[in-house]
Amino acid sequence: MIPLRSTTAAAATGMLFAYNGAVVGAYAAALPVFQTRFALTPLQLSGLLVSVGAAAIVAMQVSGRLGDRFGARRVALVIVPVLIVGIFGIGQATTLPALFGFGALIGLGNGGIDVAMNAIGVQVERHRSRPIMSLLHGMWSVGNLIGAALLLLMVTTLHLSDVAGVQLATSTVATIGVGVLILGWRIVPETEPVDHTDHATGGRTAIPASAWIMGLMAIAFGLGEGTGMDAATASLGVTMIAAFMVVIRLLGDFLVMRFGRRWVTRFGGATSAVGYLIVALATPFPVLLVGWALVGLGIGMIAPQVYAVAGHSAGGRGLAVVVTFGYVTFLVGPAIIGGLVALVGVQHAMFLPAVLLSGLLLLSRVMPAPDA
Repeated sequence: MIPLRSTTAAAATGMLFAYNGAVVGAYAAALPVFQTRFALTPLQLSGLLVSVGAAAIVAMQVSGRLGDRFGARRVALVIVPVLIVGIFGIGQATTLPALFGFGALIGLGNGGIDVAMNAIGVQVERHRSRPIMSLLHGMWSVGNLIGAALLLLMVTTLHLSDVAGVQLATSTVATIGVGVLILGWRIVPETEPVDHTDHATGGRTAIPASAWIMGLMAIAFGLGEGTGMDAATASLGVTMIAAFMVVIRLLGDFLVMRFGRRWVTRFGGATSAVGYLIVALATPFPVLLVGWALVGLGIGMIAPQVYAVAGHSAGGRGLAVVVTFGYVTFLVGPAIIGGLVALVGVQHAMFLPAVLLSGLLLLSRVMPAPDA
């Protein structure tokens, strides 16, 4: 049995994060090709995205509760094959029903493993002397970039058509998944079930109020991240957000060790809010890039800390609440911002995420103090 405190356990958990990121990256990169290949109308494309999102939300709730009951390791390793079949099938799909069906499998796999792997990460971190959640989320971001880059690599290096590039890229991610599954059964650590029984009454304990407050925090960073990836239409702007999110997540655990999760979250909220204020008020392109860099830097700090505290304090159920709030907001955020853009223009619409992210300065009081 792999000890939860071991380096192997940490590496195995990071592998799950990276693979989930690769699947999501490959799927997202393939969406424009699917839209062209199947001549998807805006309504059909929205239907695909909604079906993937709805499947993920359902899986999050089930995964959190099953993980608490049977152990998150079992749940995660059962879900990896769902991701493998989903990403392979959607790349090979030739009909619209197949596209939607395999898309729903990707949603189920993504939502389920999102909660399960974070729950594993929380237990690994609990048995170590140093925090690790920021690094794990950094591995997700690295995997996401690799998954998205595979399609570009297939098309530019091998001179494949877009359709053939998607087929090869998704097949490659699926093949990697088989290796992840085989290795995962050997090295992913066994996790402990979480008991939610109220031993005084014999009933179930309620989800702590702090989990719902952290759900509100997830709304703030979910809207901030979704808006950034949608509004920073210039490819360099999106690159700045993604790159700075990766950098800060790879360094974030050091900041947690030094300052504690509460202050790291507050600094992340303040930094991303300032970034959005710059985007809302500035016009020179170099200044806008600085704003988007601050958005990525700030938001990259927040999610790992919120997920970690939710998992430590409320188990898989609490994680499911927080992850769902953030995920739903990430999905609907661009639509909300789009409505604001129509009313007040692009730059003025950026005040909304700035206000919500600045609210983390207050909401982060629910997180443990630095000396906890």
